[in-house]
Order: sequence, then C-alpha cells, then structure tokens
Amino acid sequence: MKVYIVTGAGQGIGHQIALQLMAEGHLVVMNDIDSTLLSGPYTKAGDVSSYEFIQELVAYAQTLPGDLAGCVCNAGVTTFGSFWDYSPSSMKSLLDLNIQGTFFLIQEVARAIRIAGNPGSIVVTSSVTGHQAHPDLAAYGMTKAALNQLVQNLVIDLSPVQIRINAVSPGATMTERTEKDANYLQEWSRLTPLGKPADVQDISEAVCFFLSDKSKHITGQTLIVDGGWTSISPPPKA
Repeated sequence: MKVYIVTGAGQGIGHQIALQLMAEGHLVVMNDIDSTLLSGPYTKAGDVSSYEFIQELVAYAQTLPGDLAGCVCNAGVTTFGSFWDYSPSSMKSLLDLNIQGTFFLIQEVARAIRIAGNPGSIVVTSSVTGHQAHPDLAAYGMTKAALNQLVQNLVIDLSPVQIRINAVSPGATMTERTEKDANYLQEWSRLTPLGKPADVQDISEAVCFFLSDKSKHITGQTLIVDGGWTSISPPPKA
C-alpha cells in the first residue's frame, strides 16, 4: 500500500486530491495549518514553512502501514499587492511557505523514499501566474515560476533514485475561497476559452495522474490546467 502526504489538504484543491487518492486505495496524511479543517483517518496539523514540522510530518507518515511513495506540495499562500507598495513582511511569508517549505518538504520526502529503496512520485502545485503576467501578483507569480524551475532542476537529483517530480499549474478554479467572490464564476467563465473555470476535480485528476504509474516515464514537467486561459491571458476587471 502506498502512503502519500498532501499539504494544504483542509479544503479546496488539496482536499479533493486527498479524497481521490484515498478512493484509489492509498493512505493519505492530510496536512493543513488549520486543524479545524482536517478530517480523516490520518491527519497532522502544522505549518509546513517550518523545517522542524516538515521533519515531524514525514516521520509520522513513515509510521503508517505501507510505503511512503510521495507527496503533493500543495500548501501555499497567495498575496495580492502592487509592486510599488509590496512589503518585506509579505515577501517573507510568501517565500517561507511557497519556496522554502516546498523545497524542504521535497527534500525530506525524497530522502525517506531513497533510504527505503522504493520508487516515488512528487507533485508540486504551481499556478498559471508562474507562466503569464497577472495584475498585482508579481511576487506570487515569481514564487510559482521558481517552483516550475525547481521541478525541472530536480530531475537531475531524483531520477537516479527513481523518484519522479512534476508540477500542475491550475488556472481559475472554483474553491471555497473563490466562491466567496460573487463575481468570480461569471468573470472567469467570460475569460476562459472553454467557458468556465476549473473545479477541484479537474486539478486533482491531473495530480493523481502524475502520482500514478500511468505517467511512469514523465518527470520534470509542468501541466497547465486552465481551460486555455494562458493561450490568450486576458486579465480580470478587478
């Protein structure tokens, strides 16, 4: 039995990924910084921008029956802000979680898989803003572009030990957060060539494909799931 860690799994895309993996017969350690959002047989609340917590999270996953087979680095923070006014404190929180937290989670999981001598697969949640410019998301988009490059670069280190790594870049997606915006569905249906934003299952299907043996010869790639938005990239009105 395979064991996967999914961060940011309390709601939205991460939650759907965890549910789909469990439905496919895998054990999933669901992580979120907010413990009240977590429900399931194996959960561990905590902040994955902390290296110490990352070590605890991976150690916990290794106590479960089965083999640690990978993780989904889905936890992240989105900060909107004008380039001219963006603050050092916002930048620090962004880099701590999106970059540092992702990097060291991959490192810790990959080390555990390598020691066990098993193959593995890791998926990073990126964003279309790492591929195309978007108003007020210069800092956030920068972190997502960095993750895309990290995924490509780690092919060098992870391939010799049979660990694959890929990224999925969602576009506009209907989640608990975006549903709070009364105009989100209408606006992104207008902007998306396929006529509507993604739902969380659209993203989880792509992630679970990368984790599965169906993609056993794919590594270092970033798959954009955005209904065609990056082909034309129209910005929203607000």
